Amino acid sequence: MFYRLSGVHHTRYQSARQLWPIPADRRIVWGLLALALLGPLILSDLYLSSYALPWLVWTAAALSLTLLMGVAGQLHFGFAAVMAIGAYTSIHIVRAGWPFEIALIGAGLTTAVIGCVFGAAALRVKGLYLVMATLAMQYLVDWVIINVPAISGGAQATLQTPDVRFLFVPLESDISLYYGALLWTVIVTVFVLNIKRTSFGRALVAVRDKDYAASIIGVNSFKYKLLAFFTSSFLGGVSGAILAFCYYQAVTPEQFGFNVSIQLVAMVLVGGLGSVVGAYLGAGFVLLAPIFLTNFVAFLSNQGLLDVSTNLLSHIPLMAYGALIIGFLLFEPLGLAKIYDNIRNYFLVWPFRHSRS
Repeated sequence: MFYRLSGVHHTRYQSARQLWPIPADRRIVWGLLALALLGPLILSDLYLSSYALPWLVWTAAALSLTLLMGVAGQLHFGFAAVMAIGAYTSIHIVRAGWPFEIALIGAGLTTAVIGCVFGAAALRVKGLYLVMATLAMQYLVDWVIINVPAISGGAQATLQTPDVRFLFVPLESDISLYYGALLWTVIVTVFVLNIKRTSFGRALVAVRDKDYAASIIGVNSFKYKLLAFFTSSFLGGVSGAILAFCYYQAVTPEQFGFNVSIQLVAMVLVGGLGSVVGAYLGAGFVLLAPIFLTNFVAFLSNQGLLDVSTNLLSHIPLMAYGALIIGFLLFEPLGLAKIYDNIRNYFLVWPFRHSRS
């Protein structure tokens, strides 16, 4: 059988430290990467630009938040504001005549500095009090963007993204925009996958589990909490810039409201807290499930199988979507990543009935 632990012998440090020691896992990863690279050949322009591209960008944003909430254990309910800072900063840097690569770095650094200012609250409070501090960041950033015309142009203004080149390739066609988002998502994925294998990642996990105990064994909670907010905000700021240039191509204050922060938290929780696979599954579920449910309910209505009003028709998918989220939290609180892990563990020992310890 292709999915077995037999033949996996950790006789060298290199093999023991692999991300995917089981050959089948490596084949799955390379297969998914090949499918992603062949996306423009497999998908139509509509599906590429309306489904695959936003899924990639929001996955990168969910991974950025996963680093903070899942690895470091710091709650953040204002991450849409983080992405908004990155989006607006990158646009203004490009308009000032700087290349897009510099704009991405500038957006990340600006967001990281501002994120650290609000993240400093994590040094004194935790739990619901930290949630309130991050909510303050969300509403304060929203107010500044709306009421400072030099940033957004006004409450109802739309800020167009300039034409840019990334690594000497113009970001104009759907294919180039898709590959730009794919490149950034792969970079964030590899970073988050490897961070737990470093001393920095292990320190974050220690702070997450018990910051007092971490301090006793020599882990500086002050330092690593700030670094967690800095790193997560940097990744979130760049993700916001990628979202603005590769998907929206024009930004407004409404695109980064509080509801977007809630959706990001839902992506992390439904996918699986601290899981890289869960970030992909959670982003796909939160982003694509309402679309598919809307199309399915509309199909049933057009076929005469469901007699509902237009107003109710628009709310049924949201109701079903909310019920699905509640169902996941009730029956599988560890998220979609746990369901995937259960299936994977089943095939590791199939056809035997016992489970791997």
